[in-house]
Amino acid sequence: MTDGSGRTAFPPAPTGLGSLSAIEILAGYRHKAFTPRDVIDDTIAALEATNEACNAVVTPMYEQARAEADRLTREMRAGEAKGALAGVPVTIKDLVFVAGVPAYGGSPMNKAFVPDVDAAVVSALKEAGAIVTCKTTTCESGYKLTADSPVTGTTRNPWNPGRTSGGSSGGAAAGVAAGCGPIAIGTDGVGSIRVPSSFCGVFGLKPTFGLVPRSPGFSPPSWGSLAHTGPITRTVADAALTLEIIAAYDLRDPASLPVAARRFDTKPAPLNGIRIGASVDLGYAAVSPDVRAAFGKALAILDACGAQVTMDGPGLDPGILEHTLKPIAFTEQAAAVATRTTADLASSEADYLDVISAGRRYSGTDYIEAGYRRGQARSGFLKLFERVDALVTPTVAVTAFEAGRIGIDTVDGGKVDPHLGWSPFTWPINLAGLPAATLPCGFDRDGMPIGLQIVARWLDEPTIFRIAAAFEAAQPWAACWPQLALREKPARTKAAP
Repeated sequence: MTDGSGRTAFPPAPTGLGSLSAIEILAGYRHKAFTPRDVIDDTIAALEATNEACNAVVTPMYEQARAEADRLTREMRAGEAKGALAGVPVTIKDLVFVAGVPAYGGSPMNKAFVPDVDAAVVSALKEAGAIVTCKTTTCESGYKLTADSPVTGTTRNPWNPGRTSGGSSGGAAAGVAAGCGPIAIGTDGVGSIRVPSSFCGVFGLKPTFGLVPRSPGFSPPSWGSLAHTGPITRTVADAALTLEIIAAYDLRDPASLPVAARRFDTKPAPLNGIRIGASVDLGYAAVSPDVRAAFGKALAILDACGAQVTMDGPGLDPGILEHTLKPIAFTEQAAAVATRTTADLASSEADYLDVISAGRRYSGTDYIEAGYRRGQARSGFLKLFERVDALVTPTVAVTAFEAGRIGIDTVDGGKVDPHLGWSPFTWPINLAGLPAATLPCGFDRDGMPIGLQIVARWLDEPTIFRIAAAFEAAQPWAACWPQLALREKPARTKAAP
């Protein structure tokens, strides 16, 4: 990949084992190149360094992780280790429950809350042998697209700590981008996996609504009809492997889908026969020039991979943000704290309280009417997918802005909503419940990452992986590291081939 000037401008890969992909770590274990304790020690060192610069960790779980790594090291030496992710480090966003570990969810009102049960996704990862290293930062109740909160302060971008990581899964994306382990679990209500992944230059997947169970955790009822759980990784193969493990049916989540386990093929192959609809603005969005330019180059790469690319889109109503998303999202957020007192919310951010107040002002009729408009948007996607197999858009209309801001109100000279207007491509996909991924497709003139969003039919994650794998092979991004990832720490040994 190149920066906005066309020059290659990246430091060499880090030497720590935490910067390896999950596939590489598993291969290293098979070849006895290193042990789980080696990997966890290097990963913890990377997390400590990254947290100092980026503020990505809420609750360290380092002693538990070392103890689990030692256990797995013994089992591997005895030939007894099992699990598709045995010995692979993962981080968990602080909206997702880990038993016995504080779950602040970015909110001061949860300061004394410690869940006594794992979320379904955490149980699945543990059963697969993954090692949880920490809880990562989020904003308060996941309400905005940065990871700044009254609990942890400002989370920063490893490409430039003066810029935001994005959110609300900002700590998750920053950690993966900086080589702090190959897999992070995030959640996504209006773009909270895809926005930080785009801003931090990594791969992020929001699965089909209901494919990955969310319970028990904070997500329902907060953003209950919009929230998804999914992986953030550096490579397409790691995301596919993670999804194979965490996609499951769970009665505790009323949206959970009874879908059989699947395996995903991520071997790069030509995209011959794949019809891709492309839209740079969905017919209503303001988009920065650098993002437009990167999107155009991405379309040329997809064309060169064999895809049939046509300009097409779902024909969404330009008023979808004000008349569809906000009545649904803000009402659901307000309902999630309906039993909280004024004293409970006293330490909350002013912007968060504004969202709650707005949600309380909508009537039941407003919410139901927004649901009808949501159905119309869904119909637009249904018709689109009669013509194409996938839709591609920019992931975000801009690149990472100044850290500490909730958003920006101007894009390419046009006024936008500072909460959600600068990310106009992510939340329509949540409204429809479609699967979508973001992958790195370039850099702006300041060297900040730009993302390409791939959207497919419901439960058609295989098409997303097929397109993403072809793009990854044509324009590899995993070798592009922020300077922050190059830390002075010894490598245990070389990774196995």
